[in-house]
Amino acid sequence: MAIVSNTVGYTDGDVLLEAFFAFDDSFSDRRPAVLINHAWGGRDDFVAEKAKKLAALGYFGFAVDMYGKGVLGSSPEENAKLMQPLMDDRVMLQQRMKAALYAVRLLPWVDDSKIAAIGFCFGGLCSLDLARTGADLKGVVSFHGLLGAPDNTQDNAIKAKVLALHGHDDPLVPVEQVIAFEQEMTKAGADWQLHTYGNTMHAFTNPVANDPTFGTVYQSDADRRSWIAMKNFLIEIFV
Repeated sequence: MAIVSNTVGYTDGDVLLEAFFAFDDSFSDRRPAVLINHAWGGRDDFVAEKAKKLAALGYFGFAVDMYGKGVLGSSPEENAKLMQPLMDDRVMLQQRMKAALYAVRLLPWVDDSKIAAIGFCFGGLCSLDLARTGADLKGVVSFHGLLGAPDNTQDNAIKAKVLALHGHDDPLVPVEQVIAFEQEMTKAGADWQLHTYGNTMHAFTNPVANDPTFGTVYQSDADRRSWIAMKNFLIEIFV
């Protein structure tokens, strides 16, 4: 087994983007693809490693770029400035996700009938928004994602199965937002699940998260349990 990885360019309008991808070249057939959406800092080593881990499971890991080739934040202030335009314009965010979905479907290693999306923090919202558009994909997974709905998808039927992995003590996603998310998913006719981890804050999958005053703290049990939940979910949706 050899994990092959590289980058590939694609565009959203006039914005040049660069994804990182990984796959196991011992598989000769086309394989399911998993889009991986980064947190607010940009397409970094964290999502690249997730792509490699997914490749080892037999999938094509495709780490999405939401900001532009080479664009990364280096502080919370920079990260917020990069993320906020997309949070303010969810139509633009959704279009950027559709550009990634289009790009991955063109790749020769990918079974374009079996595509999912996962994401972390801001990336969790990106994955959910792709599902909210009614995009034709098998499923989406949000790890400690922001759950607030956009204002342009209320009447859409959600085709993708949805798994939200949430920390009960996440200050960025209050209980009211969780309840609204449950109601939204039910109204949209989605096949949805919400797994809530007790004594767990935001960014629980990130080993360097250690800022309880901001609400971002790594939680090893929730990290391990959520990855297992995702693996089981991918097995189910890709049957």
